[in-house]
Amino acid sequence: MKNGMIECSVCHSKLVSPSPRTISRAYDKHKSRISSKQRALNVLLVVGDCILVGLQPILVYMSKVDGKFNFSPISVNFLTEVTKVVFAIVMLLIQARQKKVGEKPLLSISTFVQAARNNVLLAVPALLYAINNYLKFIMQLYFNPATVKMLSNLKVLVIAILLKMIMRRRFSIIQWEALALLLIGISVNQLKSFPEGTTALGLPITMGAYVYTCIFVTVPSLASVYNEYALKSQYDTSIYLQNLFLYGYGAIFNFLGIVGTAIVKGPSSFDILQGHSKATMLLIANNAAQGILSSFFFKYADTILKKYSSTVATIFTGIASAALFGHTLTMNFILGISIVFISMHQFFSPLSKVRDDQQNGLMELRDVHDSHRTKDSFVNMAAGANEEASHRVGHDERQPLLPT
Repeated sequence: MKNGMIECSVCHSKLVSPSPRTISRAYDKHKSRISSKQRALNVLLVVGDCILVGLQPILVYMSKVDGKFNFSPISVNFLTEVTKVVFAIVMLLIQARQKKVGEKPLLSISTFVQAARNNVLLAVPALLYAINNYLKFIMQLYFNPATVKMLSNLKVLVIAILLKMIMRRRFSIIQWEALALLLIGISVNQLKSFPEGTTALGLPITMGAYVYTCIFVTVPSLASVYNEYALKSQYDTSIYLQNLFLYGYGAIFNFLGIVGTAIVKGPSSFDILQGHSKATMLLIANNAAQGILSSFFFKYADTILKKYSSTVATIFTGIASAALFGHTLTMNFILGISIVFISMHQFFSPLSKVRDDQQNGLMELRDVHDSHRTKDSFVNMAAGANEEASHRVGHDERQPLLPT
């Protein structure tokens, strides 16, 4: 993309790049006409995301030995990205074989190069995801799995603000109130959740936890919004081809992290399989499936829906954590979960979208009124010109307006 222009992958003509406001309004119209098939897809995405996101903190906890990781978290992230790259390649090969005769080959060099140019922005969320995936392991050193899941729900509010700023997404007052309820629910769960008398990185546990929490919330939120914008702005490009670029960039960034770690700690840390177990292999598979599912959320659904579906996984994580590891489900956690579910119901309630739909309707009526007024003025102007041209000029009308 150069000077706000993009090149068509078929005819190579220059087109105006869509703005964030254009993408936002197009998505709003698409969302209002959602089909039953799309609803079924959303349900499947939410159910799958709940299972995968709910298992992720538990698998991370199971991979710890004496409260520490015997493996490099960056190596897990690298192997996860490689797994997703392999999946994207396999799906591209299957999709290419289903191409009809006469259609442009999906795996041709020209198509691949053009798609790489149009999707170069995916390098930004790939870098942010690489940082976030490392932070997931760091957060496990401070909090139990259920608390990590609740803290990640803070991303919903940050994502809503970023969507409004970057993609010009509109939210009703009821939806903002629902997000406020979400923060209250998280705050209720976090009461008296910090252990006392422990330090990490030379900082009190509360200070270190707060610093990592801020980064843990901001970085993936920005990555999710930017990823949704990048995927939706190239909507006609195959999602598997876009995933190939996204995961390829992610693998490169994580590999650079492994090289940097080897330079600092020595060549022995370059062994990416060192310290891995069955739990870490399951963790890699779970992270890969979760990343693949997230791309479908960002392209075909919504980032807010993705984060709220992750919220549903909180109750599963809390119950499983209590059953497997003996973590206590406090009254604060139960109350916090209840408030979070109320917030989710309020945010997606049809009543919360009435005002926004009315605004869309008013805007459409205003556009129609303006177009009719423009047409009427043009018709009147044309009629006046026609009347003037066909009007017979009388003797009195030939007289000059001013005396001579």
